[in-house]
Amino acid sequence: MNLNQLLRFDLSLLICLHVLLEESNVTRAAQRLHLSQSAVSKNLAKLREQFDDPLFNRTSRGLYPTPKALSLKPGLKSLLGHIEGLTVSDEFNPATSDRRFHFSLVESAYPLLLPRFLGEILDAAPSITLDTQAWSGQTFDAMARGEVDFGITGKDLNPADAMLTMMPPKGIIYEELYQDEQRVIVRKDHPVLNEAKWDLDTYLKQRHVQVRCDGSDRWLLDYKLAERGIERDIAMYVPDFNSAASLCTHTDLVFTAPAHFAAAVAKQLNLHVLSLPTPLPPMAYTLFWHQSQQSDPGHSWLRQLIISRCRHMTEIAAADENR
Repeated sequence: MNLNQLLRFDLSLLICLHVLLEESNVTRAAQRLHLSQSAVSKNLAKLREQFDDPLFNRTSRGLYPTPKALSLKPGLKSLLGHIEGLTVSDEFNPATSDRRFHFSLVESAYPLLLPRFLGEILDAAPSITLDTQAWSGQTFDAMARGEVDFGITGKDLNPADAMLTMMPPKGIIYEELYQDEQRVIVRKDHPVLNEAKWDLDTYLKQRHVQVRCDGSDRWLLDYKLAERGIERDIAMYVPDFNSAASLCTHTDLVFTAPAHFAAAVAKQLNLHVLSLPTPLPPMAYTLFWHQSQQSDPGHSWLRQLIISRCRHMTEIAAADENR
């Protein structure tokens, strides 16, 4: 360890660089750092000299990081997180915290799960920021690097099925939030609604729109059908659930999606929901986090709130089914 080199470096400059990388805007960075814009600009000039790199280029949309700045981002976030862990108390006060939590979410979690806890979080912690992005195949790696605090996506319950679709790597902890089944979405005047029988044969005769999840063209339904030597006719692949549902409004494409998302989008877009005419084990919306966050007070507070509110949602759904 070169102590002389470390002593020459100002920690506040690294904090400024971290915020600039998150905001890509001097004005917003200054607001978060409680500094003037000129002070942030002076810090950026010092950082450029320290790293012998421009770090950011100005564009019409704000600051755009250079390759050097992007290469510093993961290590910088991890370093500052470790330093924060050494300095923060063992308590977390949501009422006064201005912490930023990073989420990676599957699209269908927004209408189904977030309304169950988001309002309470923002009421209890009025100054925190929730920064969300789409779930991707890189989410687990981002958690390990400290770039993502929480992830929510669907996970198959059967371990053998999960091996086919998604098995969390070592170091990732998870908790089931809510189980859901699959439904089929079609437009209100779809020809299939006039069929005498809605069964697997009829389902397979349709052309399907498929959401590509984690970069994969297949999910559990496709694996289960393949075990029987059959497959769906996928006419189109799209990146998100809402696009797939929208395409169903003016085509004969059919879309297979989680039941609660299907019910919500059917009301919005005047679509018709059918049962999935083949047995398929339920999936579970699951909360994921890295083991390094397990004892963090703020992370623990937020995690426990999310889990408890989603469990309450499950209890309500179970009571409705038993009526």
